[in-house]
Amino acid sequence: QVQLVESGGGLVQAGGSLRLSCAPSGRTISSYAMGWFRQAPGKEREFVAAISWSGDSTYYGNSVKGRFTISRDDAKNTVYLQMNSLKPEDTAVYYCAASVYLNPRDTVSAYVHWGQGTQVTVSS
Repeated sequence: QVQLVESGGGLVQAGGSLRLSCAPSGRTISSYAMGWFRQAPGKEREFVAAISWSGDSTYYGNSVKGRFTISRDDAKNTVYLQMNSLKPEDTAVYYCAASVYLNPRDTVSAYVHWGQGTQVTVSS
C-alpha cells in the first residue's frame, strides 16, 4: 500500500518559483528512485526529473534543465521539486512517482506508484 500525495502546486507568474512536495504514505519507498512527470492538456506525459534512492544521482528532462531541482529527504520519505524561472510552457499537472529501480529513469514504465497530481499554472 504505497500512496503518493503531491502538494505545492498553484498559480504563479512567469519567472516565479514553486516548490512541489511528494509525501509517500504506507509502505516506505525511500529505497527506490523517485521521479516527477507532468502532463499538459492534449500532450503526452512528459518526464521532468528523477532522483536515485540515495539522492546521489539526478536526471532532468531537457525542458527543465537548469531551472528545476529534484531532491529527497529519506527521513521524511519526501521528494521535492524546486521549480524556478517558470514559463507558461511549464503549465501542467505534475505527478510524482515511485520506481522499482534504484537509479533514476525517464520512462513512465519504470514507475509503479503515482500520485494524484497537482496543478501548476504559469501565467504570462
